[in-house]
Amino acid sequence: MIVRRPRTLVVRLDNAGDVLLAGPAVRAVTAGSAHTAMLCGPLGEAAAHLLPGLDEILVHDAPWVGFSPPRVRRATVDALVDRIAARRFDRALVLASYHQSPLPAALLLKMAGVPWVAADCEDYPGSLLDLRHCRADQRHEAAAALDLAEAAGFALPDGDQGELRITAPPDTTALTGPEPYVVVHPGASVPARAWSPARATRAVAALAEAGHRVVVTGGPAEKELTATVAGRHALDLGGRTRLPELAGVLARARCTVVGNTGPSHLSAAAGTPVACLFAPVVPADRWLPYRVPHVVLGRQDAPCWGTRARVCPVPGHPCLDSVTDGEVLAAVESLISPAAPHPAPLRTG
Repeated sequence: MIVRRPRTLVVRLDNAGDVLLAGPAVRAVTAGSAHTAMLCGPLGEAAAHLLPGLDEILVHDAPWVGFSPPRVRRATVDALVDRIAARRFDRALVLASYHQSPLPAALLLKMAGVPWVAADCEDYPGSLLDLRHCRADQRHEAAAALDLAEAAGFALPDGDQGELRITAPPDTTALTGPEPYVVVHPGASVPARAWSPARATRAVAALAEAGHRVVVTGGPAEKELTATVAGRHALDLGGRTRLPELAGVLARARCTVVGNTGPSHLSAAAGTPVACLFAPVVPADRWLPYRVPHVVLGRQDAPCWGTRARVCPVPGHPCLDSVTDGEVLAAVESLISPAAPHPAPLRTG
């Protein structure tokens, strides 16, 4: 008996890092589907293009996601429902963080005629979910997404260990110059999750004085920040890399010093160790660099613990700015030491 494989839609509507963490779940879905599409937000689109296994990417700026969500407009919602309906998906998985509701997306999927929808959900879903899955307590976001895919009947193919992956990044030697180097990424979409500029500047100087070649990265809106942080001690690539080029820079780094933000997960997907500046405004066990060697820097018992604050609520930003140069240097040395456990070479597609 021949069983037709489904056309499946994976929904992950928030930021680039969240889309990268969906990668193992996407590969499991792809292994069991005839066609795999992702519905993502505009901030996650570039990351979706780096994920192996997707046949199609749909983009929607959802009014229930993000820090500056758009207003609800019926014409926009109707257009999205029509786009999904035209593709005749058999199944859909709605991936959302532990503090987000999947139900707005599930409602639109049902309006589009998707007959079977699955999601982690604590709230009563009525008829919106055909699989109401219960997320394991304190589960990492990447593992939780894969758990949902497996509960929906999708499994990773043989040999796939469920790590983060990206497609092969471009050669960025022309940008960085020769290896070896250490990347410092001082910015974050949420200010509470990054060093203050002055603290990042001192850390770069300390790394350079310890003999490390340092490359400072950042987006177009962070060029002033990266110029300040790099100073005369480091190569400033602020505003010079789109996400694929940033992946290339990170893939060839000895390690990355970065906050709990998208480039941390991109570094992990590229197989590069991470010294992660982790502000405890969100739980570390859900968002740490996934399945690569990493060191957590930051005071996890700081007063901002669990607040989900975007801007540090404590004067002096003690959770991260209190990290000493010695701690940074020790973390980097532990990650680049020949005796340290290193990941396998970058795996793509």
